[in-house]
Amino acid sequence: MLDDHSRLARAVHQPALVRLHRSLSRLKSTLTVMNTGAHPDDEINGMLAALRFAYGMRVVVACSTRGEGGQNALGPERGGALGVLRTAEMEEAARRLDVDVAWLGHGPEDPVHDFGFSKNGDDTLQRWGEERIVERLVRTYRQYRPDIVIPTFLDVPGQHGHHRAMTRAAEQAFVLAADPSVFPEHAGSGLRPWQVSKFYLPAWSGAGYAYDDEVPPPPTTLNLRMATKDEVTGLAYRQLGEWSRAAHASQGMGVWRDSPVDQWALHLKRWADGLPAHERDIRDRLPATLAEIATLAGLPEAASKALREAQELIDAAIAAFPARKRIGQSLGQAAHLIKEAKSGLDPSTIDLIGHRLDRKLREIDAAIFEAHGSTARAFFKGPPHPGAKITLEVRIDAPDLAELAVEARFPPEIDAIETTMDAGHVQYALDIPASASHTGNYPASFDPMGGNGDASLRISGRIGERTIMVDLDPEEPLRIGPSQSLALEPTTAIIKAGNRPSSIRIQAVGAEPAEWQAPEGWCVRRGGPDWIIDPPQQPSAGVSKLVPIVDGRPANQIRTIAYPHIRPASFLAPVELRVLTLDVALPSDGRIGYVGGGSDNVGTAMRRLGLNVTDLSEADLAACSLSEFTTLVVGIFAFGLRRDLRVATGRLHRFVEEGGHLVTLYHRPTDGWDPDRTPPRRLVIGSPSLRWRVTDPAAPVTVLKPDSPLLTYPNRIDANDWQGWDKERGLYFASEYDASYEELIALNDAGENPLKGSLISARIGRGRHTHVALVLQHQLDKLVPGAFRLLANLVQPACKGHDG
Repeated sequence: MLDDHSRLARAVHQPALVRLHRSLSRLKSTLTVMNTGAHPDDEINGMLAALRFAYGMRVVVACSTRGEGGQNALGPERGGALGVLRTAEMEEAARRLDVDVAWLGHGPEDPVHDFGFSKNGDDTLQRWGEERIVERLVRTYRQYRPDIVIPTFLDVPGQHGHHRAMTRAAEQAFVLAADPSVFPEHAGSGLRPWQVSKFYLPAWSGAGYAYDDEVPPPPTTLNLRMATKDEVTGLAYRQLGEWSRAAHASQGMGVWRDSPVDQWALHLKRWADGLPAHERDIRDRLPATLAEIATLAGLPEAASKALREAQELIDAAIAAFPARKRIGQSLGQAAHLIKEAKSGLDPSTIDLIGHRLDRKLREIDAAIFEAHGSTARAFFKGPPHPGAKITLEVRIDAPDLAELAVEARFPPEIDAIETTMDAGHVQYALDIPASASHTGNYPASFDPMGGNGDASLRISGRIGERTIMVDLDPEEPLRIGPSQSLALEPTTAIIKAGNRPSSIRIQAVGAEPAEWQAPEGWCVRRGGPDWIIDPPQQPSAGVSKLVPIVDGRPANQIRTIAYPHIRPASFLAPVELRVLTLDVALPSDGRIGYVGGGSDNVGTAMRRLGLNVTDLSEADLAACSLSEFTTLVVGIFAFGLRRDLRVATGRLHRFVEEGGHLVTLYHRPTDGWDPDRTPPRRLVIGSPSLRWRVTDPAAPVTVLKPDSPLLTYPNRIDANDWQGWDKERGLYFASEYDASYEELIALNDAGENPLKGSLISARIGRGRHTHVALVLQHQLDKLVPGAFRLLANLVQPACKGHDG
């Protein structure tokens, strides 16, 4: 439940006049535009801001994945947890622009997920299932009925394979969605065939920092230009779009743009009425207003007349801002006329325009609600878990609404008893059955007008002759989770093969496990307040998993993901102890300082391995003598995330010159990395990144310096150590570097030239600098044995690194 300060902050940042103005701006258009992309942050935010706020269109973002395979510049969330964070970021970005989100993929367990970078659209479609992603897009077209579809990226070589796949699938769906013989099962969900009118491509290149389009963009057929700025903020729409992009903070998005130009070049590739025709406005030849709908052939004259008059009243309401009474009166009359017009239409006409009229009535109701100064909020009391009894409080301040009523929507298995406490105060007592399933981590959609999640409310009331209905979401969604959350510390352990394995002490915080599921030969027992894991004398090589059982189910941990830029989200994750048994030796006399940016778990992995590691905070880095350490490891992105680290580059260079070993894990060119000042010798990170990465995790590795101490001490790295890698080999490879750097390995994706900048090392003074662009941190998270053996080598003291 929100605390009072958070509730006040939300109210202050959503002023009543702004809400009213935004609700009126929806009434300008009867069109829907859909922007398709593969990841949260793929949307064309500035253009969408213009289409929504300047033209009044309904805007829908169709996104195929949750971005769970990407990176995180904010914190430790990876995989499924990162997908929850990026879902929340996408919803916040959409909330700032008042747009819908239609999710096509549902997390890492769904075939349509972010499996990591891809250079190939065909490979992506094969992994997602081409028919599957096309079917989901066809379903989305039929559900939202967009008039216009605009993919963000081009399907060209040099572009991300996920982007290419989505653009290709979006165009296929344009053709198929209107055919009733295609996916006829959609009719069972009440969905009818729908013909999208226009399919545009961006007439600009997607080449840049990350991508490298090899084919020029198509010619511009339409320049979408905005002559005015946003009426509420005074910002250019491109700037307003950056405010939306700033919600994607885990991806480092959102920048201030001086003198932004609100213009977007588009290429009309497909038009439902035949060959693309010359157009001056994106709304050309589309029924953009009620008045234009009134001109459609075959419409009864009475209906046409009613729609024309409704349009005049809507225009009058918009012009009357901020005169609330006049706004409410005009919109009430407009709604009456729209209902009157719809009642005189035959079924075929209803199929063509009924959704536009229904949408307009919903938007009018929301505007009337705002015009009368009405407010409402709802919030749950008590933790929702199987077997729980909780309360939903609803408070409505709407003195102008007569016959006020509330209709609630809950999961069918939940029993709910409604009690009206007093005017505008309704309470629901909810009884969640013990057999209730836990709520999934990934919502299926987002609607800025409400009706989201597993529980929502519909408020109705009469104003004059009009009974309005508006949707209200609880302040925090209903998420049924376990009654007890369990956290293990540690969650992973390492056993060195050949040694007599020691017992593993585990702290269980939260729920009390009733029992453990353990592999044969493993013993789990109590050791005071902790649990003791006794491995067999000769555990099998690889990963062994032990699962605690709570309330008759495998235990789960509820993690709250909270950052200032999003609404708090929760991630329900299974709890297990993973134990890796591997043959690994550690370098002698190593004292390692780890300078992390919070974006990897390498420091923890080194400690699990048994290395002597000290985490260096900002204060530690400023105060300590670096000579205390034999090796310093700089985590991924750290130069971009820690200003103190950038300030300390001179000390890092002296550390190397005086005999230390500096190991830098991969960085992006934008992560505060100055090729001539950040590393001890010149080292350029390749850009665009697509050209400087290897996405096949099984790509062959050619060893260029087989006798390098980094590949021979204390573990001899061989072909087995490169097996079982996950996601990809590496990225942000070095593209140029000083002659003192040695190239240790070469690798490449199929059909491409070998890249030699993934693992390079230089003797500098009495010390050494090693730069690692392999995705070592991800392999450590996945407990890939070879990654730990290689890490043990990479952190060896520089004095061990003298050739010979």
